[in-house]
Amino acid sequence: MNYHAVKAFILDKLERELSDRLTYHGLHHTIDVLYTTEELCYSERIPPYEAMLLKTAALFHDSGFTISNKEHETLGCQLAAQYLPAYDYTLAEVHKICGMIMATKIPQTPRNFLEQILCDADLDYLGRDDFYTIGATLYEELKAYNILETEEAWNRLQVNFLEKHTFFTRTNLRRRTPRKQRYLEELKKIVADYKKSER
Repeated sequence: MNYHAVKAFILDKLERELSDRLTYHGLHHTIDVLYTTEELCYSERIPPYEAMLLKTAALFHDSGFTISNKEHETLGCQLAAQYLPAYDYTLAEVHKICGMIMATKIPQTPRNFLEQILCDADLDYLGRDDFYTIGATLYEELKAYNILETEEAWNRLQVNFLEKHTFFTRTNLRRRTPRKQRYLEELKKIVADYKKSER
């Protein structure tokens, strides 16, 4: 596996080809997920070989957005299968990487520990200080693609999402869940105020 070469290739591709409308799913998100994946690999004591597979999956997990904002996980797997063999990744390794990418599709469905790590890295912000800042970029993106129109719809979506979401790794259950619960309670109060104003 020539990880460093494929990292340079895919980051360049993302920088050139991702739409400016992707205020959330831009290059910065992929770099954030890669960094968090490295953190989780360290704290969960993932061996170097598996960590390299995970980091490759992190780099490709939203690469499908270079083609379309629909079914981007499937498209990301196609790109991984297209490019990774040229960087000395075996078909078995590509298959594992695609499993990790597909696990991040909402609702997340990880089937093994490596997939759980990538899922936690992808949504790490849900329990971080920058929750509202990053959330605002996702709201802008959803508006840009005409998926959402109002802040009320966005806040209702966030409540619904946070209620259903769970972290998987010991690390994120410990370091992110308490703050995520606090954000959920804050958003529930905001949504409750909408209901009062409707009366």
